[in-house]
Amino acid sequence: MTEQRDTWTSAQGVEIPRIVYGTAWKKERTAALVEQALRLGFRGIDTACQPKHYDEAGVGAGLAAARAAGIERQHLYLQTKFTPLSGQDPSRIPYDPTASLAQQVAQSFQRSLANLGTERLDCLVLHSPLANPSDLREVWLAMEAIVDAGGARQLGISNCYDPAVLRHLYENSRIKPAVVQNRFHAATHFDRFIRDFCNRNGLIYQSFWTLTANPDILSHATLKDLMAKHGRTAPQILFRYLSQCGVVPLTGTTSATHMREDLDIVNFRLDDGDCQAVAALLR
Repeated sequence: MTEQRDTWTSAQGVEIPRIVYGTAWKKERTAALVEQALRLGFRGIDTACQPKHYDEAGVGAGLAAARAAGIERQHLYLQTKFTPLSGQDPSRIPYDPTASLAQQVAQSFQRSLANLGTERLDCLVLHSPLANPSDLREVWLAMEAIVDAGGARQLGISNCYDPAVLRHLYENSRIKPAVVQNRFHAATHFDRFIRDFCNRNGLIYQSFWTLTANPDILSHATLKDLMAKHGRTAPQILFRYLSQCGVVPLTGTTSATHMREDLDIVNFRLDDGDCQAVAALLR
């Protein structure tokens, strides 16, 4: 991956903003919040075809409102997910649960295109690995077929915390995952081994739950010192550190003030000593 001021470019040549707006758990506020995020300057949107936690159609409504305001689709990075049955609400499954896995992927993808009002995704993400390796392979092959047909520019995987699973998928897939999106917290040692694999192989690591799961870090004296030094908030310091490490954080804030602050991380830089101080908190 290569770095520019406002974006990273994946191994597949897809530009990904340095911070992405996440749309989980927004419910009836989804459309308004997506529109607000885009009007304020976000150009990356993450969602999922999973009614249990996402209003994907609401994301589409927010995108449509932003388009009406002059924010064109080609300037956006749009990423959604195929969620296997284990992650769905049984009463609101967005595809035929009796269909084959490959058909479930295809149906979910078509539902996502309709929900989002787009003809192509910038990234299609598998929401979580399937426990059975043959099932995982069937789903990934179906996702590869979507890329082959021009429906998605690249693929990714989320909630993948076992380096062996990620390595197996990477080594045995024709179209390699370009993105890994995981919770970022101490219980998984901040995904050190997964992030190392991503760095070695050119995958882009996306973090979620980055602020919520780490109140101790945000309130630590080290961050307070860096806040005073740079005149920034604790979330800005942590997001900026991760960005400089090649991580793309997701933010799901509903505050316009915090949205502006999150976008502002491209406008300052931590020096080597600053980065070493933050890194010490993530060990």
